[in-house]
Amino acid sequence: MGTSVRAELWATDRAKGEAALEAVMEEMRRIDRTMSPFKPDSELSRINREAAQMPVPISKEMFDLITRSIQFSEMSDGAFDITFSSVGYMYDYRKGVKPSEAEIAKALPALNYRHLQLDRSAQTIHFVRTGVRIDLGGIAKGYAVDNCIALLKARGIKQALVTAGGDSRVIGDRGGRPWMIGIRDPRQKEGMVAMIPLVDAAISTSGDYERYFEADGVRYHHIINPKTGKSATGVRSVTIIGPDSITNEGLTKSVFIMGPARGMQLVESLKGIDAVVVDDSDRVYYSSGLRREPVATPSPSR
Repeated sequence: MGTSVRAELWATDRAKGEAALEAVMEEMRRIDRTMSPFKPDSELSRINREAAQMPVPISKEMFDLITRSIQFSEMSDGAFDITFSSVGYMYDYRKGVKPSEAEIAKALPALNYRHLQLDRSAQTIHFVRTGVRIDLGGIAKGYAVDNCIALLKARGIKQALVTAGGDSRVIGDRGGRPWMIGIRDPRQKEGMVAMIPLVDAAISTSGDYERYFEADGVRYHHIINPKTGKSATGVRSVTIIGPDSITNEGLTKSVFIMGPARGMQLVESLKGIDAVVVDDSDRVYYSSGLRREPVATPSPSR
């Protein structure tokens, strides 16, 4: 999944605790083997190779995750869209490579979640036009975190943290106190926008500082606006706090692309969801649920 993974837990039996940690890491590796766009033998890579030619049988796990992705697309009026890869694959953030305007214009018509045709009875996916590619990078990490939390609960673990990239979820508290999760300042690596106390909850952050390069004064980052095929503008980071990581991760990308005004409207319409948004002028927006609660703001820049 191209990200770091961390797990922390308390167990009265050390051997059982270590076995639980290993089970978490193996589940992360399993999901990476299935859903990585970088591994040619992954199920996702097979879909991208074959689904434009014919309906491709896929696992129930993959079918359900793509279905959930489409639900986020519908909820966000297309802001969240796993077909972003139809253009996104042409960016290389490590090498500082971006597609030309002509390349974007040629590939952009393939970027539309409505091109994904799912057949539940046959459990297949078909791309209804050529050039379509999908990438689950905007939702698979949250899915993996939720799976690992369920795995730990099934083993009787009552206090734990699982993190994959910007997605974290906790079981219980941390020795009688809430888990404190920091929201990074998008422009100061060591700075924090806020510290969020969590118990039996999840938090996800997406920012334009995760994978990016700069050229001619423009920051090219990995959160692609489906309408333009280019990096979304107007926002630097979005943090979502909610009950599970898959919901949070889907919403961070949606709100990032929708922008502070429309994005916060979406957040306020959803029960049990809160958000912190930092825009490109360094303004910080809190959803109404957080404004009612005390939120630590440790960074001197705030």
